[in-house]
Amino acid sequence: MNEHSDWTAPARAGYRMPAEWEPHAGTWLSWPHNRDTWPGRFDAVEPAYAEMVRILAACETVHVNVLDAGHERHVGAVLEAHGVSGRIIFHRFATNDAWCRDHGAIFVTRAPELGDPLAAIDCDYNAWGGKYPPFDLDAGIPRRMAEFLGIPRYRGGMVLEGGSIDVNGAGTLLTTEQCLLHPNRNPELSRAQIEARLRGLFCAAKILWLGEGIAGDDTDGHVDDLTRFVAHDTVVTVVETDPDDANYAPLRANRERLAGMSTADGAALEVIELPMPAPRYHDGQRLPASYANFLIANGAVLLPVFGDPMDREAERVLARCFPDRRIEPVFCLDLVWGLGAVHCLTQQIPQT
Repeated sequence: MNEHSDWTAPARAGYRMPAEWEPHAGTWLSWPHNRDTWPGRFDAVEPAYAEMVRILAACETVHVNVLDAGHERHVGAVLEAHGVSGRIIFHRFATNDAWCRDHGAIFVTRAPELGDPLAAIDCDYNAWGGKYPPFDLDAGIPRRMAEFLGIPRYRGGMVLEGGSIDVNGAGTLLTTEQCLLHPNRNPELSRAQIEARLRGLFCAAKILWLGEGIAGDDTDGHVDDLTRFVAHDTVVTVVETDPDDANYAPLRANRERLAGMSTADGAALEVIELPMPAPRYHDGQRLPASYANFLIANGAVLLPVFGDPMDREAERVLARCFPDRRIEPVFCLDLVWGLGAVHCLTQQIPQT
């Protein structure tokens, strides 16, 4: 399909980025294979992946990137051993790592009568500021996803990861200053220029800027560990109650910002608080465990849990936000050793 290099074109052509709760045609994952990402925990990571696929395959098609034919057989055997069945499509699209939210395409949609109702946004990917080379295979994944789906692909004209933004599907986009204004992403772009690209790529009429992300987040403050839209004018945001915790002050500052925010159409933002789990560490490094890293799927919400007393409270909060969906806890204590969880590992394909 055609590649377009004009980052203003998607919005001008009538495309928008749908909210995550809008219907999905499927969800895309990259199966883990890099053992260095999960030191000492990799054997527990594949069963956690199988659990995610089991939940997703019950309600939508699951696309899985694998390295090659041998890796596909291995993954198929893992899924079979865990009783996973359903609509699963394997793609022999080799990756460097598993974080499909960040290296995969970001999808936008428009009215079918305009033609090409689904398109892929292909932003530059540099592994969170060049932290984890090599990343050449990951950077090529959006093109391969678009080619398989037979849809147009628009180049983003900036470094941007999917986990750094969240939208309400109606012109409002959430992000953080720590990430999008970090000099390891787009040092040549001003804040105004970054906002212009977000408007052109995702039809984001209003950009809501938070400050810093959570402690231990090696992505420099992705918003999907912090604050998420759960309705057009409603967000959930993580809060920390321990004044001695490293997250207390930045999360409190973000909560104060949210209190004064509104959507693109002028609706005051309703803010619902999510707890934080107790701190988790690996070799002295704080891990970015957060209940905000959930995935909204067709009929279900995949909630990361950590064997923490706050797991049940997080489940209750999201159950009130999504009364028409099952809350499906996914044990992520092993996954988060790789510095991410459910949302970081998945990318939804909107239904058109």
